[in-house]
Amino acid sequence: MTPEKKNQRRLRNLALLSLLLLLVGGTFAFQAFNQRAINDRIRENIPGGRVHDYYNRDTENKDVFVENYGNVPLMARIRLSEFMEKRSTGDTDFTPIVNNTVRDQVDTWTVMRPSENNLNTRVGDSAAFNTYSNLTFGWSRSGQDAPWFMPTFNRDNQDLMTAAAGHARDWVTSTATDGVTDGATHPGDGTDAYWSSGDSFDNSGPVWPGEEVTHDAAQNLQQERAPMTISQWAALPNNLKVGNFWVIDHQTGWAYWANQLQAGETTSYLLDAAEMTAAANAIPGEYYYGIHVDGQLISPDRINDFLAADPNYTHHDDLSDFLTAVQNGSIDNNWGNPGPEENVQPDQINFSIMAPGTIFTMANEQYRYLENQGGGNHLIIRNEAGVQISWDNQNTRLNQWYDALDPAVQAMVQPVENTFTVGSIAFADVTFEGNGWIPLHLTGEVGADNSAVDLSGTSRAFSLSLADVARLSGPGLAWESREERRTGQMRTWWLRTPGESGRGWRLTTGGALQTYDSNAQLRIRPALIVHQ
Repeated sequence: MTPEKKNQRRLRNLALLSLLLLLVGGTFAFQAFNQRAINDRIRENIPGGRVHDYYNRDTENKDVFVENYGNVPLMARIRLSEFMEKRSTGDTDFTPIVNNTVRDQVDTWTVMRPSENNLNTRVGDSAAFNTYSNLTFGWSRSGQDAPWFMPTFNRDNQDLMTAAAGHARDWVTSTATDGVTDGATHPGDGTDAYWSSGDSFDNSGPVWPGEEVTHDAAQNLQQERAPMTISQWAALPNNLKVGNFWVIDHQTGWAYWANQLQAGETTSYLLDAAEMTAAANAIPGEYYYGIHVDGQLISPDRINDFLAADPNYTHHDDLSDFLTAVQNGSIDNNWGNPGPEENVQPDQINFSIMAPGTIFTMANEQYRYLENQGGGNHLIIRNEAGVQISWDNQNTRLNQWYDALDPAVQAMVQPVENTFTVGSIAFADVTFEGNGWIPLHLTGEVGADNSAVDLSGTSRAFSLSLADVARLSGPGLAWESREERRTGQMRTWWLRTPGESGRGWRLTTGGALQTYDSNAQLRIRPALIVHQ
């Protein structure tokens, strides 16, 4: 750890209510003059994003990602350009490996363009670099959470400076291309995993451009899938096309973050390393190699800026659909449905085109779409967990929640069994795929307890079963990862399946399946089967 790393761990709604109750002669005389309330807010929407480039030429680590330090969502794209020239022993001049490229003119450098189906193979003029340089896209470490970084101190959203650390050089502060000149604008030496949980940095002085404050290390978003080309993206199931990962238009070289980057979020790595090959290191003489990082950020209402004609390349035909999907939060099989935060009535939703895992808000309640059960029946669940209750008292609170639903929603709800046949199974008797992820080989009453319409039953809310969660978890399903089974508020919630004596099955705050003391006060997460 270098000396510059320091371990330093560290509207008001005004309501005026006048109420006068007078007891006169045994009767109530009542006056309520000018009952008034004020709920107001002043908010300044401040967009702000910074491209981070951490590079160390000794270790060949290179981390490229985008931070949203503002308070509104952003859309981001990055394009990499490469340059290389070599000079044999005894020669005077360097020769570029791509004609008509000049070291000191980065606009002539070659845009990194991968093949349509393989990011690791460059094509066109970019193919000249396959022999000499290997780029590692994305970030993946077995068993490790997402990496840590130091948030930018430069919060000036008019400043085009990047957060360049180690041997990376910001282009605003240094246009040198000699391989040695310093141009860093951010702390760190550019090595892999330089920052970790609990680290902080005091920028008093300031040491680096920006505010004279202390920042704690923060964590990048975990990539949900490895970076891919836009053709590979087009082949994904529609419900997987928006998420936390990078998509590269192989025709133009632009890499797009496949989600809106929310306030305070930071993307996963587009690039994790740039390593020279044995062929480069065997060049008899010397060589120069450089990567130029061009980052662009927009607000989601300006996707036409990303669709503007490129003077040298043609955008992929699917780019417009991709950007619209990111802007809307979903892809075409859910177009026509409202966004997750738009509060609508049931008749404004088309459940038949909704993808598993879609979040939507209906009649003042936010739900997650789980499954199309056929026959116009759709299984949904409240997106957040409700009040705390013991396992034995779930139905009482579920009924109370259901009774308070908007009548238009109640009118859609299908009947289910009055009493589920749940069986029971101890935690020790369940084999899992992953740590508490998917229970395997559920049999008997436990395995048969799948939520479905029962016309002889009652229209009501219910808790999911262990078999339901198993059926709905996995790639392309309602919960593609254990983390997706978490609620936004990280609440633990009950299932209806009993465990060993005195225990019931639950989802932990991390989304894992466990049994727990049935007398404990945990949350409920009401599910419904609606018909449309």
